Amino acid sequence: MSNRLKDKVAIITGGAGGIGSAAGQLFCEEGAKVVLVDRDRSTTEAVANDMRNKVPGARVLAIVADVAKDSEALRIVAETEAGFGGIDILVNIAGIREYWRLADAPAESWHDILGVNLLSYAYMAKAAIPALRKSGTGCIVNISSTYGVTGRSGMGQYDATKAGILALTRTLAFEEAEHGVRVNALCPGFTLTPFHFKRAQAAGRTADELRNEKLRECLMQRWADPREIAYPILWLASEEASYITATTLMADGGRPVM
Repeated sequence: MSNRLKDKVAIITGGAGGIGSAAGQLFCEEGAKVVLVDRDRSTTEAVANDMRNKVPGARVLAIVADVAKDSEALRIVAETEAGFGGIDILVNIAGIREYWRLADAPAESWHDILGVNLLSYAYMAKAAIPALRKSGTGCIVNISSTYGVTGRSGMGQYDATKAGILALTRTLAFEEAEHGVRVNALCPGFTLTPFHFKRAQAAGRTADELRNEKLRECLMQRWADPREIAYPILWLASEEASYITATTLMADGGRPVM
């Protein structure tokens, strides 16, 4: 622990998920006050309590919200400022998946995935920007995906939102540079989260089988642990990246070159 985020206030959407919870714990270890935002109350509170138990003195606020609603973004920011006095860092991770070929995708599924995976990033940024500007070192880290850069069949809606995040990131960086707010994106590759463990279990596979399988789609031929994704998020959020903005950082084990 080096206090790289000492006394910084960070909001993390999707904070109860695999990458979100890993980032939240790492931020706490580095001295930040962390606001975890997710939609399931019991899971979000359990993750927050786990962080308090693992990190002595951790300051964690759990907020249950539907980030696809712009009014909820305003509430999240208001509760964060009331609890911690300001906002220095926004990490947008919230995301859902839809499994449709584009020729078959119903309008309702488009509305659902766009609301969480893309519009929530815009809503949260808009709501947080006044506080981020006041911070003097404000920054936004948007979590996209390698699939925002490459293509595949069957998840075009998800991939379109992840590509949209990259465009949103660049535009925000252009617009907020004069106000001292940095905006960057991170594209994780294959990352072992509870979502993947549940899918493996449903298919009759064990967690160890999933961890130990060789992935031919990336140079390192393995899954990432969520903490391995949390570290580059931490770096982008820290003053070590003070001259980095409008950048897309790949954390993928060498996937796009395959």
